[in-house]
Amino acid sequence: MTSARILITDNLNKEGIKLLEEHAIVDIQTGLKPTELISIIGKYQALIIRSQTDVTATIINAGKNLSVIGRAGIGVDNIDLETATLRGIAVVNAPVGNIIAAAEHTIALLLALARNIPQANISLKSGNWNRSAFTGVELRGKNIGIIGLGKVGSEVAKRLSAFQISLLEYDPYISPSYAKNIGVELLTMDQILMKSDFITLHLPLTESTRNLISEDQIRKMKPSVRIINAARGGLINQDDLYKAIINDKVAGAAIDVFEEEPPVSHPLLKNDKVIVTPHLGASTAEAQRDIAIEISGQVLAVLKGQSAKYTVNSPFIKPEIRHVLMPYIAVANYVGKVAIQLAEGQVNSINIHYQGEIADQDVDILKSAALVGLLTAVTNERVNLVNSQLLAKHRGFKVAEHKEVDTESRYASMISVQLDTSKGKILVGGTAFRDIPHIIRVNEYWLDLTISGPYILAINHQDKPGIIGMLGTICGRHDINISFMEVGRLTPRGKAVMLVGLDDLIEDHILDEIKSIPHVSSAIMIKL
Repeated sequence: MTSARILITDNLNKEGIKLLEEHAIVDIQTGLKPTELISIIGKYQALIIRSQTDVTATIINAGKNLSVIGRAGIGVDNIDLETATLRGIAVVNAPVGNIIAAAEHTIALLLALARNIPQANISLKSGNWNRSAFTGVELRGKNIGIIGLGKVGSEVAKRLSAFQISLLEYDPYISPSYAKNIGVELLTMDQILMKSDFITLHLPLTESTRNLISEDQIRKMKPSVRIINAARGGLINQDDLYKAIINDKVAGAAIDVFEEEPPVSHPLLKNDKVIVTPHLGASTAEAQRDIAIEISGQVLAVLKGQSAKYTVNSPFIKPEIRHVLMPYIAVANYVGKVAIQLAEGQVNSINIHYQGEIADQDVDILKSAALVGLLTAVTNERVNLVNSQLLAKHRGFKVAEHKEVDTESRYASMISVQLDTSKGKILVGGTAFRDIPHIIRVNEYWLDLTISGPYILAINHQDKPGIIGMLGTICGRHDINISFMEVGRLTPRGKAVMLVGLDDLIEDHILDEIKSIPHVSSAIMIKL
């Protein structure tokens, strides 16, 4: 271990460097050009970076001795994960070191917004003494709406509980028991919008959360509402927020993150009702220290031959079970991903069923794969086979597993995910034919759908003539290509489910057209 060499190419807090130097030879060379990094990377077993260094496939392939790449921070978009995984190089990150810093910055923004502190500071330093112009509001007795109860959102909730307020929360992927334990009341999104005096966002930026707060949502809010975003730029439509503020539809906002950074010309920056900071959520001495210590510990664990807690690429699978389980890793991921997108209401519990040959194996990796599918769309952390079970535990999910080796099923093996929610149950089952994933069950309906393409449209309907034709007409009129279609039904002309593979994303107004087809009860877009 003492002969291991570690290269650091971006700035890292000295506490992390000190920890590394106790166990390995550490070289620090910042500002390297790609060609310079390629020329020296071959002699190192570990590389530690931040956001300034792009670790391309060429660099990874030049690192003949690399065992681990460490990213001091959460994002790993500047690392070629596929190449690293193919090369057997672990990629680790530091996702929790800045949690407290982000939570405290949110509280700081909220209090500053309530009491007009930045505006009053500027006024007084300009020679004015105008107390009445900066009358604020108390938090006591107010409704604080938290949208997203992950690690940061949970820490914000814990800190706000001291202010004699009502904590309201929206996160469909948090269990009621977890919410109760930290003292928040779970509500729908519309209830949060209508009841809250302050709203703070703590969500990842995904296609489903982009512009989560825009004109339609603002219209449902109290005109006295104040909005805080220290999570991700793009969660709020900045133009709609600005219009609402100047039209007295929103009392104020505190923004740390922006769609484009730096936001040099946006009018929000010039409005007196808006407090802005330049993405300071993780900018504390303690957070930088904790991130450095966290990533150093991850890198050293890999160099010692141990498993790292925050590995962001796939773990190694034992050769003796690879041929049995490998096809079902993808199956488990897909059934989890489909189930969570079909589910409605608050998730209370997760049941994973293994049937046939796979039930006689150590299926822990399949549990992880199913949870990856479930969690990927609902957290800003990178979910993988290593950390998915831990993330599910942190979110308070109750996960039960059931094995049935002897089964009369026509399938050699099958894995199913059942979600019990506040609005009912959803079950999705799958199998593998010639190593290709198939969806074979949705609730009580049996079908056979080969997984391919980026989108699936799931339609619950009455089995009546003409429905498929009307669906095809709508898709054709909007230039949406259908790649496959599968229908499961219990009886002719009875209730049925239709899964339609699409090459193109269906926009909301087109989805409304499909829902208006006679005898169609629901239509849901699933992103694969």
